[in-house]
Amino acid sequence: MAQLRRSTRIAEVDVLTPPSKKPKYNESDASDVEEKELPKQEQSDEDEPAEIEIGDEIPDITLVDHQGEEVSLREAASNSKYLVLFAYPRASTAGCTRQACGFLDNYDKFKALGAQVIGFSADSVKAQASFVTKQKLRYSLLSDPKKVLVAMLGARKSNLGIKRSHWIFENGKLKVKRIQISPEVSITASLKEVQALIDEPAEEDSVKEESVKESV
Repeated sequence: MAQLRRSTRIAEVDVLTPPSKKPKYNESDASDVEEKELPKQEQSDEDEPAEIEIGDEIPDITLVDHQGEEVSLREAASNSKYLVLFAYPRASTAGCTRQACGFLDNYDKFKALGAQVIGFSADSVKAQASFVTKQKLRYSLLSDPKKVLVAMLGARKSNLGIKRSHWIFENGKLKVKRIQISPEVSITASLKEVQALIDEPAEEDSVKEESVKESV
């Protein structure tokens, strides 16, 4: 009698490699992070707010400052004849620190000219508070996480980053618009521009829009 052969089937086993875990972002490490652009997000043209131009009223928008308090831009503009707004890509990074500290160093000069200074970015309230504390800033920093104000003022990058910029409002109307500018020029230029507004004859929309590109 022929002996039967027993066949043995060996099952193939797939060995799964566990996915690597991404390190969690710690806001306390923000000072060690370069000014990298934030991840791209999808946004339709319908979501994009209209950009204001020279002569337009300051946007009627309320944001939260570094102390967690709501700040109405229109109300802020009504508190002083001149309002200098400046935008920076990311709190506590090298270029943004130079820009913020430059406005701090010249804060008394702006105040003497009757100008109020306010900075803003897409950083969280916590990151703004840390920035203010670390650099001992004497003015408010606003949090614009959805970049609504950034878009209204024309400083949004195509990949949803932020162009370093500044704007000057006189009695609530936009007089100066400087988009994509270096930290140092942002301070020196805005001081001269406020002084020019004081010195010039009262005339509607007499300051032309300037859009300059400087190395950041």
